[in-house]
Amino acid sequence: MSKSDGLICAYAFDKKGARELDWQGIGSWEPGTGFLWIHLDRRAPETHEWLVSRSGLDAITCEALLAEETRPRSITIGNALVVILRGVNLNPGADPEDMVSVRIWLDADRIITVRGQKLLAIQDIRESISAGRGPASTGEFIALLAARLVERMGPVVDSLDDELSAIEEELLEKQSRELRVTLSGLRHQAVALRRYLSPQRDVISRLSIESLPWLKDLHRARLRETADRTTRYVEDLDAARERAAVTQEELMARAQDRMNKNMYVLSLVAAVFLPLGFVTGLLGINVGGIPGSESSTAFLMVCLFLGVVAAAEIALFYFRRWL
Repeated sequence: MSKSDGLICAYAFDKKGARELDWQGIGSWEPGTGFLWIHLDRRAPETHEWLVSRSGLDAITCEALLAEETRPRSITIGNALVVILRGVNLNPGADPEDMVSVRIWLDADRIITVRGQKLLAIQDIRESISAGRGPASTGEFIALLAARLVERMGPVVDSLDDELSAIEEELLEKQSRELRVTLSGLRHQAVALRRYLSPQRDVISRLSIESLPWLKDLHRARLRETADRTTRYVEDLDAARERAAVTQEELMARAQDRMNKNMYVLSLVAAVFLPLGFVTGLLGINVGGIPGSESSTAFLMVCLFLGVVAAAEIALFYFRRWL
């Protein structure tokens, strides 16, 4: 089965299990004996042509399945659902927070999923089908897919939390500009993940209360469990974002404190040398009548006087507890 023709995979499910289909098998499939799952590549022109011309879906549904930019949402159309979900991008060289969307249309007899990039949650379902543990209904399919998408997010959220904890521990031992860069990246990752995970939680919660005849109580219970897990991840991301903000403020406060100390030292040095500079500047003016200009010991006397003034200033600073 060639992926270049837009069809990634298709399965017909019945009491005997699942069998893989090609485009010809999809065209000859008849509802009533089970259900059909068709998984398509959104980037292929054949996908656009099939959805618009041969899928039997209306134009608004096709537009939702083929849209360039999507956010998690669900729409009820009669006894069918249009669901858009996202999963973390675990493809090589990709950032997990660049979440991959999967667009789903399903009713009691048929499931159509469309994706632009490879999604490991879909691969998990295909592997379970190959092992004979595939979904037994369209309701079980959407519950399973939502669960796998959220399960794949767990390690990413946990990794972000671990990295943040490591930075907090490192902050106690040393101060580094690299920490600020790393912390900023983690904060960006938390914000990007939450951007899609929060509405996805709402979508899954809504699915768990949909009153569709093919969505059974068991499926709703699994969807509620998935929604609860998604809520926990959203809360973890909120906590991570707040921790990152507090840690970043601590780094900025330390940097500001170092700057203030440096400015304080420079101010003290300037305060010491200001009167000394005034005296030496006064003695260096190019006019007649400068005291001691004819004396061989005048320079030594001036140096001693400047030393006494500097010592007096330093003693005053200690007395005032400025040093």
